[in-house]
Amino acid sequence: MPHAVIVLADGFEEIEAVTVIDLLRRAEVNVTILGLDGVEVRGAHDMWVRADQMFRGFSEPFDALVLPGGGQGTRRLAASIELLEFVRRAYEQGLLCAAICAAPTVFAKAGVLGDKRAVCYPGCEEQMADAIISEDAVVMDENIITSRSAGTAIPFALEIISALMGEEAEERVRSAIIY
Repeated sequence: MPHAVIVLADGFEEIEAVTVIDLLRRAEVNVTILGLDGVEVRGAHDMWVRADQMFRGFSEPFDALVLPGGGQGTRRLAASIELLEFVRRAYEQGLLCAAICAAPTVFAKAGVLGDKRAVCYPGCEEQMADAIISEDAVVMDENIITSRSAGTAIPFALEIISALMGEEAEERVRSAIIY
């Protein structure tokens, strides 16, 4: 069973986090929620999520790293030297790296986007380094998946499922949620 980690920082966008967690678990992906600064993490719209454990000290093997957006949450993720290094290591190991909304800017800051096709929340393009900005809802280039916003959370999660488990698993979840 593939293992995905999702890192939450205070100010994360709830739809982007909860949708991905829910759909990945429906696909039978093992999901570990990591709190950047605490186990209790407050979303941008005052929803609290209890992380499985703290980001600091996490050392289990995993197959995918997922970063939800949200303005404040993204700023907190980008300010963490440890998280930026975590992103670099995951990318260099060929693990799936996925970010949505403003969070692809964390990938840019970590130096892993290069000249890859990517998307981000409108207005964040200047922070995307040398990435080739697309207008698509979800873009996969090599081992990086990016998506535009909360409104693209379902196709983003389905793309992650497809990349981790194949099209059959993605179609099974898509059918189950009538998408």
